[in-house]
Amino acid sequence: MALTLPKSSYSWASIHSDLLFKISLAQWSLHRALRAGELDNLDFAKVAKEDYGIEAIEYVNQFFRDQAENRDYLKQMKQRTDDHGVENVLIMIDGVGALGAADEKTRMEAVEGHYPWVEAAKFLGCHCIRVNASSEGTYDEQMERAADGLSKLTEFASKLDMSVTVENHGGWSSNGAWLSGVMKLVDHPRCGTLPDFGNFRMRGDEWYDRYKGVAELMPFAKAVSAKSHDFDEDGNETGTDYRRMMKIVLDAGYRGYVGIEYEGSKHSEPEGIRLTKALLETVRQEMTSTPPATSPDR
Repeated sequence: MALTLPKSSYSWASIHSDLLFKISLAQWSLHRALRAGELDNLDFAKVAKEDYGIEAIEYVNQFFRDQAENRDYLKQMKQRTDDHGVENVLIMIDGVGALGAADEKTRMEAVEGHYPWVEAAKFLGCHCIRVNASSEGTYDEQMERAADGLSKLTEFASKLDMSVTVENHGGWSSNGAWLSGVMKLVDHPRCGTLPDFGNFRMRGDEWYDRYKGVAELMPFAKAVSAKSHDFDEDGNETGTDYRRMMKIVLDAGYRGYVGIEYEGSKHSEPEGIRLTKALLETVRQEMTSTPPATSPDR
């Protein structure tokens, strides 16, 4: 389970007793294979473990959209992960309505539309679902509407000991200040963020600074998405400085899963996953070997 720990709760010595962070695989990394029918959702756990050596996975509801309330199907999913010793981390939810819709009735319909996915995630052993904070209106109106929808959904999820996480995923949600403001309005321990390294395009050519955005979202993070697109000859992601980004993540006290989400086209999906995993492992080893310049007990 992804956790956000207070900075005072760990020391450099204790960090060495375990991995700085764990690596999971986001199903979107294989979206082309899934859409083409080359990979079945039920085989995702097997592929993650056997092809990539990854023992934790993050689902996307698009690939089993009609199965949220099908317990027989969910039992098969859970059995597959159990058989391969793989942990189910979360489900990313898309296409179930705008949680920040301007119309209150429409907003509540979107909230209730997420209920079956909370229950499905709970059944699978996930710790949360990932949602979108889509809305309409002015900056402040959207913040209030998104907070209202998230609050209602979180109330439901908390009764099942589940959490709701929001990804920066376009519109105002890709503005770190806006989304962190929404979190402050919701003000619930079961509602947090899923900072994505790359999703900071707000609209058109308008981009929010990714490092600033992740830093603003990390205090609320319950999961992290290591988005990748392209790599140079040294194995570094060309759009994101992973060393700089992971320092931001770890400085926030985060010690949970960092999900590989390859979305590029230059490399095949398997190559992109392996390159992202290798980079994360390299950065983790470097950070484990070299203590931070400032005291982590600050």
